[in-house]
Amino acid sequence: MSKKFNVGFIGTGVMGKSLVKHLLNDHHEVTIYTRTKEKAADLVKEGAVLVSSPSEVAKKVEILFTMVGYPHDVEEVYFGDNGIFQIDNVNLIVIDMTTSTPTLAKKIEEKAKEKGMLSLDAPVSGGDIGAQLGKLSIMCGGEKSTFEQALPILSLFGETILYQGAAGAGQHTKMCNQITIATGMIGVCEALAYGRKAGLDLDQVLRSISTGAAGSWSLSNLAPRMIAGNNEPGFYIKHFVKDMKIALEEADKMGLQLPGLALAKSLYEELMEDGYSENGTQALINMYK
Repeated sequence: MSKKFNVGFIGTGVMGKSLVKHLLNDHHEVTIYTRTKEKAADLVKEGAVLVSSPSEVAKKVEILFTMVGYPHDVEEVYFGDNGIFQIDNVNLIVIDMTTSTPTLAKKIEEKAKEKGMLSLDAPVSGGDIGAQLGKLSIMCGGEKSTFEQALPILSLFGETILYQGAAGAGQHTKMCNQITIATGMIGVCEALAYGRKAGLDLDQVLRSISTGAAGSWSLSNLAPRMIAGNNEPGFYIKHFVKDMKIALEEADKMGLQLPGLALAKSLYEELMEDGYSENGTQALINMYK
């Protein structure tokens, strides 16, 4: 039998909820915190313990995951008045799975070391489907020894779990992921718009092109939602725009121009202005109707 841990999880949104369920199904003790308690009601029914602050989670656990919306949310969860770093819990492993900035990942690691804690930045890719199936790609930055300690738990969440380097390297890798998706989504939408104008059966088109050189996760998983007019979020547009902004800022620091990413960000910002912030990234297809 694998070792069981006292695990904390802060943030039970679209993806976080599925990850908590994996922990519960593997019989770990799980303590959770979320700002919207209603979102955690079903997790509590399944055995999770809901507490009133991040610091209260940090008191109780050996490994603590965070998966919240924006870098300022990460700051609050770790450094706020009721944050994780208000607690002394030596050897606590803190793992931030939020897509955030490499700079903040390094700041968290520095403070964790001061507190005698261990840390990883471990953003993920795979959306709601990957989270539900436990097939996420997880990109890890921090100390290699901490990564190795956390790997058995991370293996509940993902299939491709790779160590990328020092603190911040996980976040930089996630930026590579988001850059690839951003420009690829334009291609998926334009292909479907072209196919529709040409009078083709779009489902049949997908059967052909998904298994050829054009194949991608977005084409296989999000294009069917586009065809069905399903804008439900697997990953929110508002969070994707946040990620693209981080990537462009980091690229600017490196003196690197990314015109494809800049175009994708501008299209998604138009969608946000039109009220699509809470929809999934596949709603980009609405720009082509």
